[in-house]
Amino acid sequence: MLPDSGYIQESEVERLNRRLKQRGEEAVIPIYTKEEAEQALSAIEPTALNQWFEPMAGIRARLWPSGHILGAASIELEIAGPGAPIRLLFSGDVGTEGRALHGAPEGPHGVDYLIVEATYGDRLREQVTPAARRERFGREVKEALAHGGNLIIPVFAIERTQELLFDLGVLNQEGFFGNVPIFLDSPLAVRATEVFSRHAEELGEAATVPHPFDWRNIRFVETVEESKKLNKITSGAIIMAASGMCEAGRIRHHLMANLWRPQSTVLMVGYQAPGTLGRLLLDGARAVRILGEEIQVRARIRNIDFYSAHADQEALLRWIEARQPVSKAILLTHGEPSATDALARLLAANPPAGSAALLQPALGSVLRLDPAAEATLAHGVDRLPDPTLAQADWHNLQSRFQLELANALRGATTDRARTTLLDRLRAALKS
Repeated sequence: MLPDSGYIQESEVERLNRRLKQRGEEAVIPIYTKEEAEQALSAIEPTALNQWFEPMAGIRARLWPSGHILGAASIELEIAGPGAPIRLLFSGDVGTEGRALHGAPEGPHGVDYLIVEATYGDRLREQVTPAARRERFGREVKEALAHGGNLIIPVFAIERTQELLFDLGVLNQEGFFGNVPIFLDSPLAVRATEVFSRHAEELGEAATVPHPFDWRNIRFVETVEESKKLNKITSGAIIMAASGMCEAGRIRHHLMANLWRPQSTVLMVGYQAPGTLGRLLLDGARAVRILGEEIQVRARIRNIDFYSAHADQEALLRWIEARQPVSKAILLTHGEPSATDALARLLAANPPAGSAALLQPALGSVLRLDPAAEATLAHGVDRLPDPTLAQADWHNLQSRFQLELANALRGATTDRARTTLLDRLRAALKS
């Protein structure tokens, strides 16, 4: 994953620098490159789950399976001090139960500080069995193909892709929708699927099926040339491509080729963060900008939530309860304000066993680990000049505004009306 993200940064920066050069502006450099990421891999030391190790003097650590994606773990820390060691547990991403590829999340209990994610702290997800999940996913697929176009699925390369491949394969074996060609167009997802295949015996439900991701109508696409050929297919194909929020990768090219077709369907199968292209589509945008081009949205935009890898509100509450007693503080992180506030209200109204403080840190908050003092948050270094920058991607907001402006100009009845609108915008910019 790390070299792949370096490659994406290099590609994005190269495209950006071409535009900056045309505007006479200075070039920028990527934060890190694919080569630098590959060099960094030599510093990684694999560590087994459920075993103590010492990352530095005075600190012991232990990893617990978090049930999120393959290899994801919660991190328990034990910090030596003058008295009893201080124990912390960082949840990381807490997964859901009843998944096809792994077991339920685990973790210790009786820690001093519990830092837990709140991504879905404000919503409940319908609980479905694996068979019911496949049946409903199959209905979405059949309905999309019945419209006469392609089905485009933005996917996360790790775990979500493999779950979908497994379910599509089982559905196809059951004759649910025939030999429809299924293309996985993501080199990272293809390599990740190879890793999953090597660990197939550890994958829960999928371990019961020989070669769980190797079905006759699934085709792995790796080269750019093969990917471009898919854009010539106008109907009857399922195309899965990364990234899951439509912000990078080959999915953008498939959206450009299919969003404007009324027969096409785009099916979202995971969380779409505010400000991302995926969220704009879910929110009903009628036009979007992709790679600098304006694309009209005429395709059907669908969303299913039962493949999410994040625990919902009830599952988070169960996970927190299983970690009790927490003696010092529970800290809620990694959630939009509405999600974190909702989970905090529930925990405050029905506090878990013990008398732990309930804290909601913000970017830059500081927690002092003092066994003798009440757990409180202090204000640390301001990491961003404007905290709202962490909640939305202004690039997509700019793209949406440009589309709205273009539509307003096209919709104006006279040149005078268009000139008046532009004059008002220029005056707003000057002020």
